[in-house]
Amino acid sequence: MFNALGHFIVRRKKSTLIVFILFVLVAGGIGSLSFSKLDSGGYSDPKSQSAQASKYLTKNFQVRDPGVVLVIDAGNRDITDMAVAESEQRLEKLIAAEPGVSKTLSFWSAGQVPTLASSDNKAGFLFIYTKESGFAAVGEVGRNIQAKYDGKFESLNVYASGGGVITHALNSKISKDLALAEAISIPLTFILLVFVFGALVASAMPLVVGISAILGSFLLIFFFSLFTSVSIYALNLITGLGLGLGIDYALLIVNRFREELHAGESVEESVVRTVDTAGKTVFYSGVTVFVTLLAMTFFPLSFLRSFGYAGISVVTLAIAGALIPLPAILAILGTRVDKGVVRKSGITPKEDGRWAATARMVMRRPIPVVLVSLTILAILSAPMKDIAFAQIDARVLPSTNKAAIASQVIADRFSGQEGSPVEIIIPNGALQGILVDQYVRQVAGTNGIIRVNPAQTFESDLRITAVQSMPSRTLQAEEMIHALRAISAPAGTLIGGPAADFTDSQDGIANTLPWALGWIALSVLLLIFIFTGSIILPIKAVILNGFSLVATLGALTWVFIDGHLKWLLGDFTVTGTIDTGTTILIAVVVFGLSMDYEIFLLSRIREEHLAGKSNTESVATGLQRSARIITAAATLLAVVFASFVTSGVTSIKLMGFGVAFAVILDATLIRALLVPALMRLFGERNWWAPKALKRFTLSH
Repeated sequence: MFNALGHFIVRRKKSTLIVFILFVLVAGGIGSLSFSKLDSGGYSDPKSQSAQASKYLTKNFQVRDPGVVLVIDAGNRDITDMAVAESEQRLEKLIAAEPGVSKTLSFWSAGQVPTLASSDNKAGFLFIYTKESGFAAVGEVGRNIQAKYDGKFESLNVYASGGGVITHALNSKISKDLALAEAISIPLTFILLVFVFGALVASAMPLVVGISAILGSFLLIFFFSLFTSVSIYALNLITGLGLGLGIDYALLIVNRFREELHAGESVEESVVRTVDTAGKTVFYSGVTVFVTLLAMTFFPLSFLRSFGYAGISVVTLAIAGALIPLPAILAILGTRVDKGVVRKSGITPKEDGRWAATARMVMRRPIPVVLVSLTILAILSAPMKDIAFAQIDARVLPSTNKAAIASQVIADRFSGQEGSPVEIIIPNGALQGILVDQYVRQVAGTNGIIRVNPAQTFESDLRITAVQSMPSRTLQAEEMIHALRAISAPAGTLIGGPAADFTDSQDGIANTLPWALGWIALSVLLLIFIFTGSIILPIKAVILNGFSLVATLGALTWVFIDGHLKWLLGDFTVTGTIDTGTTILIAVVVFGLSMDYEIFLLSRIREEHLAGKSNTESVATGLQRSARIITAAATLLAVVFASFVTSGVTSIKLMGFGVAFAVILDATLIRALLVPALMRLFGERNWWAPKALKRFTLSH
């Protein structure tokens, strides 16, 4: 198949390139239409109990959470002071007239309700409700309110918080930070590409794969957005992974093309041979990454599913870009691919060199290398015992950000979460007086609940709100919701509200995770077996990638939960947890990229072994031919993601550090040391498989 594809591309290289250019233009034009359709939410489980409660509250009780929460601080005066009340009323009247605001409710307009006052009675809440409930609409109101009113109003100090303000603050900060990261990573990546490829023309080849992957993925995301919700953050994964895979696959294809040319083959035969060997590796490597990222679509949160849609789109288009337009361009360029020489040693692949010497050294002492490597991995993994997961809130913003300051004021000065209570719906509750009374008493006695408000009635159904003491998106809130749901309740009772929504999201992820991990492990085992014809190598690959992943999670715990390396990564708020969604994204992307590198390495070792070389020489030659590519690809990818640590948003910093650390760890300790050492220990058994299964493997 790949041989035939190579011949087809060589015969029709110009028409192939023209079709590619037309595709890129069409994909870019249509794909850009998706940007306005993307969502900045998607953190809730739509099938959860809290989602049911939310729908019921909206439909029957017309209940909405406030989009913006203001703290009105009177300074040294009591908020019942007449002058304070008059000033606040003027402020509230102005805010009520702002675009997108449906109504307001404050300590003062509600009749000086004590529950809306701070503990010292020097500040009060002003809740702002929006006409629309979408993330974008609420965020726009939050942006407007914060810009106009956060700060001084007459004699009052105003602090703006709430979902709308935090959403806008996060989106704005992330956009600015990613622009800075790109300004750092793109020039640096280009310089490194020139160094790695050794020539200016060759260094442009990753752009062929990257552009086709990125713009083609925008087109696919547009089609996805017509049928389902897609997060705007999926665009970040598309650009980052598109560039990363573009570098990976272009390195492999160009390196093999040069190797064939320098071996005396014609340009046409070099292209065919490249597609038949490196192209086959790219295809199976990409399929492995594809099935890994497909696991993201298993999760109930559209935020995580969006990364699955983005991931499988960008991998599919990266494979296509590496197998079709890139060989066509190489067929047109021929030897001119080496024009603009910058580093001669980067142009001609060496038959023998330091990587082969490293492999031989490792294989002379495999047991000490394995023991030392596993010890290092164990040390890196040790902090994972303290790992804890939550979801992002205002604390991921820099502590100097206005939204973060306002949220901290609320946490410090107000005893309860008045704007985000626990919502309890009891169908036919009005007809179950004694049973409901008993249930409410147990709710009131639950740890974390500071007050249960009087019930509201819709027909015969009851709505009860319970105010908790802790922020909604915390481990303590999750424990409280689990405790509330453990209470024997009247039939059909629903528990909702922000804390329940957070809990259901966490539980939805936890319940889906075993299925996602099982899918990844089984599909990867099967694919590597088909590719290598070995039972041992797939098992070893999955286990080693598991070790690498656990070590990465340990490093993330040590940095972001224990609070180390701030001098290197920049300041961030230590919350005692790391973001669940970002951690899963890191884990899946890193596992996929690790398998990418594994296929690169095993492919070349397998090729050398089939050519008649011994196990030891196959490993040495395979490492010499592929380790340079793997290390270069990992370094370039690490640079792209390491630039994200410049972000002031902790979750983006987490992703940048996590992916960069993992790919460097994988390319060095795992691929350069553990893999050759273990292959030396297993010897010819590396390639063993039952004869009955051999017919299901790929013919090389």
